[in-house]
Amino acid sequence: MTRAGVAPALDEAVQTVAGFLVADAPLGTTLERVAFLAEGAIAPAVAVGLTLLDERGRPRTFVSTADLAPRIDQAQYDQDDGPCLAAYRLNQTLRVDDCSAVADSWPLYSRMAAEEGVNSTLSLPLVAAGKPFGAFNLYARDAYAFSSQDESDAELFAIQAAVVLANAGAYWGAFDLAEGLHKAMESRATIEQAKGMLMASRRCSADAAFQMLVGASQRSNVKLRDLASRIVAGSDPANQS
Repeated sequence: MTRAGVAPALDEAVQTVAGFLVADAPLGTTLERVAFLAEGAIAPAVAVGLTLLDERGRPRTFVSTADLAPRIDQAQYDQDDGPCLAAYRLNQTLRVDDCSAVADSWPLYSRMAAEEGVNSTLSLPLVAAGKPFGAFNLYARDAYAFSSQDESDAELFAIQAAVVLANAGAYWGAFDLAEGLHKAMESRATIEQAKGMLMASRRCSADAAFQMLVGASQRSNVKLRDLASRIVAGSDPANQS
């Protein structure tokens, strides 16, 4: 049975996330599943990313469903300002309906969004025990893409992502949580290397290479980072010309 006012597909996705057990999979894998479910459930989103603080307190994009997310995020980190940073610092949702309209306030973000073909974004704080510690970010091609209902839907995923991280911290302890996030970043480096190899062998874009990896991972039921490791090691046919 779905909850009142919640679309069945969204309700199913949120319930799936709520059923994740932190002991069942590495933290990075679980957060990736949250992000991909959010992208599939919130129609305007072409990418979803999670911004968290690393062990030195610096914002990093630990999980993303497409390459454009960390590139747009990095522009914000370089300026030390932007909607995803403001969302967690101010502990409030920030919807940018037209990325070009905020060029005076966030020039690097606005410029990179234009380069990536993104015209609107939605950023929500990740909150645990009443304290924001990161942001849940969605990206869309069209201006004014996200509605008030999309905001409400995204809030459900932001809540669940925060719950996953809070539960992971309680289950593994602070050190293991930090280690889990570090491994997530290491996995991203391997995925980036595998993407580069696919781009070279298939003569495709970075986003197309990433989608190849995601599709192969889902078809073969092999974790994305494991598939990437095989490609880098030259032991997976996905990179055969």
